[in-house]
Amino acid sequence: METVPIQMPDGTTVPVRLVAAGGAHRHRITPDAPRPVVVIAPGLGVPGAYYEWFARDLAGRGFDAAILELRGNGDSRPKPGAASTYGYQELVSVDFPAMFEVVRERFPDSTPYLLGHSMGGQLGVMYAARIRGRLGGLILVASGTPYHRAYSGLAAPGFLFGTAAAALTANLAGFWPGHRITAGGFGRQSKALIADWARLARTGRFEPAGAEIDYEERIGRLKLPVLSITMTGDDYTPPGSAQHLLEKLPNADITTWHHPEPLGHNGWIPDSRSTVDRIEKWLRDRP
Repeated sequence: METVPIQMPDGTTVPVRLVAAGGAHRHRITPDAPRPVVVIAPGLGVPGAYYEWFARDLAGRGFDAAILELRGNGDSRPKPGAASTYGYQELVSVDFPAMFEVVRERFPDSTPYLLGHSMGGQLGVMYAARIRGRLGGLILVASGTPYHRAYSGLAAPGFLFGTAAAALTANLAGFWPGHRITAGGFGRQSKALIADWARLARTGRFEPAGAEIDYEERIGRLKLPVLSITMTGDDYTPPGSAQHLLEKLPNADITTWHHPEPLGHNGWIPDSRSTVDRIEKWLRDRP
């Protein structure tokens, strides 16, 4: 595995991890048969390093792989503080282009497929809307929107008021102090990122602060293959949440699969075989 550090405009250093294809299934790249490079965008608060074995499993199936790091998470430095003002807009318009440039330089003959986990899928859809035809497709794993109306029962008001309370706390503290919460705190985060997340939970629309394009309109015009994988036992992204994100992609070629094992929101990452089996089949079925 190769790690390339990137410095963002605010001084944050973000690593990109690169894993070349190997194993018995590796096939030679030709102009008519480029090899996919699966670019993994982590979920909120999930370190990029946590996906390393998952990336190695993909590489063992013959696919190049890369792991991004969300600014402020994992091995990126420094950690978010009161001066951090980045949100969804900065991540997809500044960070993702810089990280994808590293991926394209390392694997120039491979076609990028963006695999987004949770918030990584939300950011992936936004990034795809910005660059249009430069991705082979999107793979959304345990990823949907936090829109409260996409949830049922007590989870609906829970997401509405929970995200609003998180945004208020982050604004008062100067940052989201999730690192002080034992479970489900999503780590220390930029107050602007949490505000964008809470706005999406409230309105169901991608309208991040500072947006210079209409993301909803651009996303609606995307024509690309999409594989959406939902997980049994996933309270953060139940099928309704995933479906709400897919409804924003009426022109995409969508394939869905619900994992029957109760792996929850993150359990599929270390227990990767069946998920990678499904991804491998979908990638090899691409024309």
